[in-house]
Amino acid sequence: MKTPSPLFFNRELSWIEFNARVLHEARRTDIPLMERLKFLAIVSSNFDEFFMVRVAAIKRQRRHSPEQRDLAGLTPQEQLERISNRAHQVVGLQYETLMNQVLPQLAQQGIHYVSPKEYTQKHTQFTKTMFMQEIFPLLTPIRTDGELFPHLANLKLYGAFALEPLSRNDTERNPFAPAPNTIPVALIQVPAGISRIVVLPAETPEAAGSHAIQFTLLDDIIYHYATYLFPGYKVLEGMLFKVNRDADFAVDEDETIDLPQAMEAVLEKRQSSWPVRLLCTRATRYLTDFLQEKLGLTEQDVYTVEGPIDPSTLLDLTEWPQAAALSYEKWEHFYPPLLEKGQPLWDTLKHRDVLIHVPFESYDPVVTFLNDAADDANTMAIKMTLYRTSGNSPIIRALERAAQKGKQVTVFVELKARFDERQNLSWADQLEKAGVIVVHGILHLKVHGKLLMVVRREETGICRYVHLSTGNYNDKTAKLYVDLSLFTTNEEFANDATLFFNTISGYSIIQPMERLLMAPVTLKDKLLELIERETRLSTESVPGLIIAKMNSIGHEEIIQKLYEASQAGVRVLLNVRGICMLVPGVPGQSENIQVVSIIDRYLEHSRIFYFQNGGAEELYLSSADWMPRNMERRVELMFPVLQEETFKEVKRILQMYFEDTSHAHQLQRDGSWVPAQPTDGQPPVRVQEKLQQMYQRRVEACDTHVPIEFVVRRRG
Repeated sequence: MKTPSPLFFNRELSWIEFNARVLHEARRTDIPLMERLKFLAIVSSNFDEFFMVRVAAIKRQRRHSPEQRDLAGLTPQEQLERISNRAHQVVGLQYETLMNQVLPQLAQQGIHYVSPKEYTQKHTQFTKTMFMQEIFPLLTPIRTDGELFPHLANLKLYGAFALEPLSRNDTERNPFAPAPNTIPVALIQVPAGISRIVVLPAETPEAAGSHAIQFTLLDDIIYHYATYLFPGYKVLEGMLFKVNRDADFAVDEDETIDLPQAMEAVLEKRQSSWPVRLLCTRATRYLTDFLQEKLGLTEQDVYTVEGPIDPSTLLDLTEWPQAAALSYEKWEHFYPPLLEKGQPLWDTLKHRDVLIHVPFESYDPVVTFLNDAADDANTMAIKMTLYRTSGNSPIIRALERAAQKGKQVTVFVELKARFDERQNLSWADQLEKAGVIVVHGILHLKVHGKLLMVVRREETGICRYVHLSTGNYNDKTAKLYVDLSLFTTNEEFANDATLFFNTISGYSIIQPMERLLMAPVTLKDKLLELIERETRLSTESVPGLIIAKMNSIGHEEIIQKLYEASQAGVRVLLNVRGICMLVPGVPGQSENIQVVSIIDRYLEHSRIFYFQNGGAEELYLSSADWMPRNMERRVELMFPVLQEETFKEVKRILQMYFEDTSHAHQLQRDGSWVPAQPTDGQPPVRVQEKLQQMYQRRVEACDTHVPIEFVVRRRG
């Protein structure tokens, strides 16, 4: 058998290690309990998507190309075996953390999870009454004998119960009875219309007046009283479970399709596709084998857990009043001091670019900018891309209002944004009804670049205001995701933005751009050129330097170029939140490459790329990771940081990400990640906390009436 290549890590195993780093945060005793619970929930939701998309894709590959190997030299079957082994380890550790650490410690703080075996008489009376009056009428037991096994919806929670008739005489007279000498199995879908967290009554009046709260779960109640659903039968055993189904399919695109209609079909197909994983509570082999057989799964696809299915439901606890004392202290989202509240942004942008670093800085200027443009009599047009946005989006409302006021509003809504398709379909329909020109899609590509342009008629003529971002136009995630964005009136940027919108919305040929780099046209080639230039300019006395921050890296050509740069003495510092297929620290290959990853209270999402360039430094921001999908299958943007003060700020931010000794891990050549440790007795450095403090000091010290001069960086 071919030995796995030392040049690349397997993509999927690398992703699992990312989820293991998320779990590492949940296991830290120095993190508040509610934050640990959030990290446990993220592990579950991450795994759901991973199995529905990535594992499903590998299973499909196993059917069609069983001998095909990935960059790490593994066949699909070998990948699935290794995925199963490592994922089982991580899930087991996740539930050990939940059941033996987080929930018991929450109970000590007055938030006590009570399982059915712990119900007191008062609990039993309350839960039984609730079951009979509020839950029982909603439940419909479903038989599974013969050819009657029902369809199980993706991600829905079910109960499975093995039954035994109390009297054979009764079953013989019952035309609906199962076949003799069988163990019938019935299924129940847990209703989604009732809160899954059920608060239990206090045992005494004194306890009712305290802050302590006891709760159980809806599925616990259903499981505990299931016997009432099957009169004439005894419940031999039961289990709770959910199924992950294949979601790795897209629209079968051609030029004639109606994309919104085709996306609706994809969403329906996602609910009925083939099963990929069974997540269940512990039961005897009979029930597990029964479901495994009916779902067409193997033993490695079954994940048995000791605790509640889907810990993400427990996130409701973080909204309780008692949760505040068990959560991170609130960090303020500072309004950028270069901007004056109440004044239109274009008054400032006429004189300088403005960089916004969320969530340390507020996202309000972006929303305000759109609102001002919608209501401004001099605004003539608004153009923007929308990949993901929030549920009750103020951005959508501003765009609707602008169109209703007669402005030319063009919005590219990416209908193929995975797991946001339904919402984006709704937004597209809503915007069209308001008079917005909505562009639905580009054949075989996703538009992932983030760009907004407002066109105003001013005394000096037409002026274009451009906003470019590493993250989505989503006011909710902007409070949780770390992203950088730039407001500018730079004419070269504005000209490029105009060309970009013409290209993606119509039949314009792709024209050369001055500043913006676009995938899949010029971005990859530019990155390769920048790495090659750094390699060429590197000398023994003045070695080259590449510093990059991104979500994932897995592009073969880019990784090979980084290896060549390392071999030429270039120092390569990579900050990669998630997948890293590059192998660092290998003598003769990558000994000059260092890879770190940071998992903290905010999700690291910004993409920043620095090249020393023999002293003529260049710095870029981008919507794109260094992955094949970003370079070849998405429309992405990368743009340079030009103004000197902004350049210095972004460079310093990037450097800070390699100083963290609190929430950073360093990738080893064997694929393991080692937590960073402070050296020489120094206190730990936490980059997100340092950034928060930096922006706080800036706001406190800033006098917005003192003029600031910005020097524009130009190519020599």
